Amino acid sequence: MKENMKLASMTKAMMKAGKTLLAVAAAVVATTLVACSSDDEKTPVVDPDPDNELRFVSLTRAQQEMVKHSNDFSFNLLRQAMASGELKGKSLILSPISVTYALGMLNNGATGETQQQINQVLGFGETGAAGINDFCHKMLTEATALDKLTKMMIANTIFMNKDYQLKPTFVEMARQYYEATPETRNFKDGKTRNVINKWGSDHTEGMIKEVLTESEFNPEAVSYLLNAIYFKGTWTEKFDKAKTKQQAFTRSDGTRQQLPMMSMEHEFNYVDTERYQAVRLPYGNGAYSMTVLLPHEGQTVDDVLAALATSSWSYYLGEPAIVDLKLPRFETDTNVNLKALMQQLGLTKAFTEYAEFPDFCNKATYIDMMKQVARIKLDEAGTEAAAVTVIGMATTSVPEPAEPRRVTFHATRPFLYVISEQSTGAIFFVGAYFGEE
Repeated sequence: MKENMKLASMTKAMMKAGKTLLAVAAAVVATTLVACSSDDEKTPVVDPDPDNELRFVSLTRAQQEMVKHSNDFSFNLLRQAMASGELKGKSLILSPISVTYALGMLNNGATGETQQQINQVLGFGETGAAGINDFCHKMLTEATALDKLTKMMIANTIFMNKDYQLKPTFVEMARQYYEATPETRNFKDGKTRNVINKWGSDHTEGMIKEVLTESEFNPEAVSYLLNAIYFKGTWTEKFDKAKTKQQAFTRSDGTRQQLPMMSMEHEFNYVDTERYQAVRLPYGNGAYSMTVLLPHEGQTVDDVLAALATSSWSYYLGEPAIVDLKLPRFETDTNVNLKALMQQLGLTKAFTEYAEFPDFCNKATYIDMMKQVARIKLDEAGTEAAAVTVIGMATTSVPEPAEPRRVTFHATRPFLYVISEQSTGAIFFVGAYFGEE
């Protein structure tokens, strides 16, 4: 009772002190993923180009363990999103790595229970902010050299309201691990939102044209932090456009619609389980890939997601098989409020006025708004995807068979897909396709 009275008293004091807003925005564009390496033996895709040999980002064994827990976050985030009212039964694409960059950078300003919850939810546990920083920096500095057939850009920046000041230590951490240099602006000049949106567009090849809408931008904000990743990958085995034909796709409710269905027959890594079949489609030299998981008849994408576990995902490669493959050509846009999803995953204190961000700037802050806008485009040549995460904060004062089997994989009903790095199984994008709206 005394504790409740104390909290109520604190709340009243905070409300009297008034509020200003801090917003943190992370823009991510990607197709396949940034990579990490493992000491475990794998069966890499053979690259026919000797000048484009397979490369990985090097991770320590401790970091490899972090990846497994980070993958838990990816699956959990997708589960929560698919169960939410606004996205239930709809095609969606999410970028967990976007959330990691946004919260990872902000986490350097957090302490206490707030920081602990961020660490746990993102899957970095006891390694904390330092572990997130090292992981993000590894990708920032090494991921662009993995494949000559891909284009990847990673960038971070901070737009600071001239009325507030970042803590020197936070600025140093942002520069050291995220290569982010703060830019101080007058948020009431009528131009700052356009500057922020242009930065997002410039660093995502125009895929994310609007990071913040007019109603979302707050001229009283303390700061906007942005992360941008752009990645465009080409299939190792491209689809022949001449073979793309209109074909019926059966939606979850049993209705059918005609979609452009790409097709090919080729050798891919393949898995068939009790609930689903899955095929792994590599990009470029094989460092990155998309895994498509198709429920068996009578199963649903929810059943497939319930069956996935990082303990098996980390080593999920399957076995070579000649696959009669059909996959729809599609584009998906997602706009999701992440605040409720993150709270359900265990990040609670950061969204309250008792949040602990004393090392961020010269005002106490808490997360007031968090959302992600994402986009994916998949066609015969490859994949291009984009995601923008925005966080707003308020202040208070296996052996290969000799002869691969032949299998049929026709994605003519709802399916899941995962974009991951091959050697460790690290997940960067997850999504579900239910057909066109």
